[in-house]
Amino acid sequence: MYKIKRDDTVIVISGKDKGKKSKVLRVIPKDKKVIVDNVNVVKKHQRPTQKMREGGIIEQPSPIDISNVMLVCPNCDQKTRVGFKFLEDGSKVRYCKKCGEIVDKS
Repeated sequence: MYKIKRDDTVIVISGKDKGKKSKVLRVIPKDKKVIVDNVNVVKKHQRPTQKMREGGIIEQPSPIDISNVMLVCPNCDQKTRVGFKFLEDGSKVRYCKKCGEIVDKS
């Protein structure tokens, strides 16, 4: 289980897009990568196909390593490390190590 999930707000901490804050579109656990909106955008030369009538050069975000992003806490609005703890009902949740608040939307 990773500390970053889809729809989390993250900030890039290294690479050419360092400092950008955006939303996670997809997590790829097998490769330990995430796809973040408007981060690591590459140009792809696309041929016309049945689905996509027009070809040309399209821009799309490509995956970056999960270690290059940090979660932005929705409560204190700062980049933070994430911890896990168990609640009284036995459920496992993520929490912000700076403010101690629960990050998961229940």
